[in-house]
Amino acid sequence: MQKNANAPRAPKGSVWTDPKARAWLFQIIAVIAVVAMGWYLFQNTQHNLEQRGILSGFDFLEQSAGFGISQHLIDYNESNSYSRVFVIGLLNTLLVSGIGIFFATLLGFVLGVARLSPNWLIRKLATVYIETFRNIPPLLQIFFWYFAVMLPMPGPRQSLAIGEHFFINNRGLYMPAPTIADGFWPFLVSLGLVLLAIIAVARWAKGKREATGQRFPVLITSLVLLVVIPGLVALVFGRPFEWSIPVLQGFNFHGGWVVIPELIALTLALTVYTAAFIAENVRSGIQAVSHGQTEAARSLGLPAPKILRLVIIPQALRVIIPPLTSQYLNLTKNSSLAAGIGYPDMVSLFAGTVLNQTGQAIEVISITMSVYLAISISISILMNWYNKRIALIER
Repeated sequence: MQKNANAPRAPKGSVWTDPKARAWLFQIIAVIAVVAMGWYLFQNTQHNLEQRGILSGFDFLEQSAGFGISQHLIDYNESNSYSRVFVIGLLNTLLVSGIGIFFATLLGFVLGVARLSPNWLIRKLATVYIETFRNIPPLLQIFFWYFAVMLPMPGPRQSLAIGEHFFINNRGLYMPAPTIADGFWPFLVSLGLVLLAIIAVARWAKGKREATGQRFPVLITSLVLLVVIPGLVALVFGRPFEWSIPVLQGFNFHGGWVVIPELIALTLALTVYTAAFIAENVRSGIQAVSHGQTEAARSLGLPAPKILRLVIIPQALRVIIPPLTSQYLNLTKNSSLAAGIGYPDMVSLFAGTVLNQTGQAIEVISITMSVYLAISISISILMNWYNKRIALIER
């Protein structure tokens, strides 16, 4: 059958009638609009800064800070530059975030399991805790721990003693501090070798369990290796640490470490607040595991603690990890509330004091926002990697 040569051809579709072409056109228009808006804001900002005589750039980071900092994990004095102040603020933020995440996770898991306890009293106490602390704003909790708990404590001369070498008062918690001794580097090398050995033993034990069903005491073996080998190295090469003990001299303690009250209050508040949300994530994850798994484990004669540890929790983690990631991110971002009590974190120290002294608002805020963005992305990448690692793999 031949086509009629004189038959009218179908008109080609225009850009507006072709969905693919129309989609590309809208995307190009959107990109141009965003770039134009960004360029306009940049030019407008530059013009306003020039009119007010404000210099832009990051040269201010090399200027001397000229102020003291109550807590710094690295050496610092008032003659150091603003760039060192930035590093100190970053380290303080990472410190309180790391400690808070660790303790909030432990407390949250305990409360989540207690929320499902067959014991009525334990279950109700966990419920009261969760419903109370997750409904109180975190800033208010920070104020409570700082102004109502830490500051009313007695002064250094009336410090509360915890054992022989730990003291707590309204200036913080004083504790012994280790200093590097002659045997530190051999001790450190032995510790690294022991950790590699523990990883190798754990992998070998896992392969043996999957092949034969026999379990190897990995935990006990690891503890023995951690105690025996570094201990022998310390006996041969000398002690790896010398201890500086806090001693009351005059009106304050000297020597050792001091944990400032702002760090204690902030850590307690973030831990207590975030643990309430983590507990609910743990509870929902445990309840998401089929009840048949529990019945099957009981039929094998497993006691309740082993059922929870070996059967329920490993499966519940696949449900717990995604919302747990959000809680870690929230805790890290809530650490910026430290400005309310003067803890020297990124917001209080860099976006506060440094900004007020230099007037470089755009640069300082941009750096601060970029740091929090980088921390959050790093936590997300790590947790997503772990989530994929424990995910069920279909055969």
